[in-house]
Amino acid sequence: MSSKRILVLDGHPAESSLSRLFAEAYAEAAKGAGHDARLRRLAEMSFDPVHEVGGYASNKPLEPVLEETLADLEWCGHLVLCAPMWWGTVPAKLKGLFDRAFVPGRTFDTRETTWIGMPKPMLAGRTARVIMTADTPGFFLRLAYGNAVKRQLTGQVLGFVGFKPVRFDWFAPASDPKPGKVEAWLAQVRASAARGD
Repeated sequence: MSSKRILVLDGHPAESSLSRLFAEAYAEAAKGAGHDARLRRLAEMSFDPVHEVGGYASNKPLEPVLEETLADLEWCGHLVLCAPMWWGTVPAKLKGLFDRAFVPGRTFDTRETTWIGMPKPMLAGRTARVIMTADTPGFFLRLAYGNAVKRQLTGQVLGFVGFKPVRFDWFAPASDPKPGKVEAWLAQVRASAARGD
């Protein structure tokens, strides 16, 4: 198995969370398996999450931490995003990171289009895994909501800029997991890390 460059993003805005636990476990196991892994924590990033302007012609200057995040995204061959689902989507600060850092000219190109007319992704050739915690059971997410958050992240966010395939782990219920459940989830996270996927 060849070594991979892996960016692990703890996308939870709090200092302590299951997402952080999974992100740290993944990064540690990936390094232990010989991969080059970098860990970033949303809670430690200071930036304005509000885009504010109505278009891409007048983007706000990116804060240093957003430039660093973009450099890491360009560096990596595989992205691991650990985040909770809140109100059917990702936390506001994580959405703000997408709004501010996923800018044209760095993550997608509006001057070039795909065969269906979509902007050309600039991070193609990379893969991703989303490790998401929630209290909504997976079957209910599928039946009642049509896997909305999964479709959004895999297609409209990560897939849009070039990450394909995007694998998805759904860990629920996360607020009150049954005894032994977190340990089982951690074992699953570490196994993915060892494989580099």
